[in-house]
Amino acid sequence: MAPILAGKTSEAVVTDLVGQLGNGLVHIRNPHLDLMPEDNLYHFGLGTKTHNLLAMFSDVKFVCVGGSANRMKAFALLIRKELGFESDENDIADICAATDRYSMYKVGPVLAISHGMGIPSISIMLHELIKLLHHAKCRDVMIIRIGTSGGIGVQPGTVIITDSAVDAFFRPQFELTVLDKVVIRGTELDKELIQELLQCSQEISQFNTIVGHTMCTYDFYEAAVVCVTLLDRLQGDQINTPHDVLVEYQMRPQILISTFIKKHLGLNT
Repeated sequence: MAPILAGKTSEAVVTDLVGQLGNGLVHIRNPHLDLMPEDNLYHFGLGTKTHNLLAMFSDVKFVCVGGSANRMKAFALLIRKELGFESDENDIADICAATDRYSMYKVGPVLAISHGMGIPSISIMLHELIKLLHHAKCRDVMIIRIGTSGGIGVQPGTVIITDSAVDAFFRPQFELTVLDKVVIRGTELDKELIQELLQCSQEISQFNTIVGHTMCTYDFYEAAVVCVTLLDRLQGDQINTPHDVLVEYQMRPQILISTFIKKHLGLNT
């Protein structure tokens, strides 16, 4: 099983972080990663030179992810209360405050991260998360997704522990293209962990919990796309452009679309 949560799944999706070595360390198969002078985790607002990732994250054992930033903050507050930490809401800090892509909160060994909506968004988050866990030399880490969804044949309010995530053809797999080849990853989740969660649910009488499948989708809509480039990937994938320049770059698609809207509304541009 690969360390993949296949997209915007819709319940308590769970996986062991496989690709771990015998000693429990997270293993990255990219041989060039440790040779880089700096790894800039741009979408987290973190980096190997700007932050002491080992000191910040080496004790992480559980990574809980969900779509909404507000929901993950609420989860972090809940975990802090449940683990007996101080309950002052004001001292919960967003570790990713330097960026507006994701939000991240740490409570002891628990990391709570938002990932937005859809497979691409969670894929980007997982890409940087797994590198973060590698740099921090985390051991025996589990990733759990918590969220909401529609249901098929289940009562509203039912909690679903996913045993596999399926695509539009009901296949438990995820396809991606790597260097002109289609690579297929399995999406079946850790069976022992599923049973542990199911057993825990039996101690809770407030709601019904079952094991089931999750169907993943890319989005709820189709639309035009207007983007601005931040770098030339033929020259590398590290973004070192000054922040004020990036802010100006990000305004360009907004200016274009605002002009387009005003034109369609018959307003002067």
